[in-house]
Amino acid sequence: MPLRKLEPSFRERPWGTRDLEPWFPNVRAKAGPFPIGEVWFETPEVPLLVKFLFAKENLSVQVHPDDKYARFHHSSPGKTEMWLVLKAEPGAKIAAGFREPVTSEQARAGALDGTIMGMLEWFDAQPGDTFFIPAGTVHAIGAGLTICEIQQQSDITYRFFDYGRGRELHLDSALAVSHLGPHDARRAVKVECDYFVTEPLTVEGALTLPASSAPILLIAVEGEGKIDGQLIRAGEVWHIADSEAVELNGNLRLLRTSVGA
Repeated sequence: MPLRKLEPSFRERPWGTRDLEPWFPNVRAKAGPFPIGEVWFETPEVPLLVKFLFAKENLSVQVHPDDKYARFHHSSPGKTEMWLVLKAEPGAKIAAGFREPVTSEQARAGALDGTIMGMLEWFDAQPGDTFFIPAGTVHAIGAGLTICEIQQQSDITYRFFDYGRGRELHLDSALAVSHLGPHDARRAVKVECDYFVTEPLTVEGALTLPASSAPILLIAVEGEGKIDGQLIRAGEVWHIADSEAVELNGNLRLLRTSVGA
């Protein structure tokens, strides 16, 4: 199909929330016994995974492997990702990389006693902030954040520290793939890497989106309108086939995403 809306998949997480509006009806979050932390969108035509993350509590300190390590150990791609902050409570922060270089022994000890939290570089997070998290970057999402995440089509995560929730840690694998130094995570809203190219798109009235040489995903993060005459609103992801131009109308803030080089 040249243009179609992707169906969301709601995932329960211990750090999630039952307040998903305005992106999704709260009734979806009340259906299960646990809160919703992630809403996934994916399609076989585009090897990317789009997530809306709802962090009422802190996520674990974690890291993702690169392609080589993930293919050898999991027969899977690695995971490089980017985040666009959609909503932030006062004082909300994300961590990416270490304040200064650390050894594997220091990182392991910090993971076991919790002092790894002080080793990480923490960034203030406000709506509109963009962060780039390549594979191997130790990171954490703090409480009070709603984030749109674009990533490789993989969900391999190694946890360093999980606030005593009782979930499994993966210290040997985490240390094997981690870059144990600083990382400049902040980016302009446009992010371009080997796996995806993502740029902002604002519609105020009418806009024609030219045909692309490859399939794209349009991620609506704010507002509502129409796409080729069909209703589109925040919280939706649309797949557009290559060589198809589309007409957008309304007041919308979107992310336009395609596969990288």
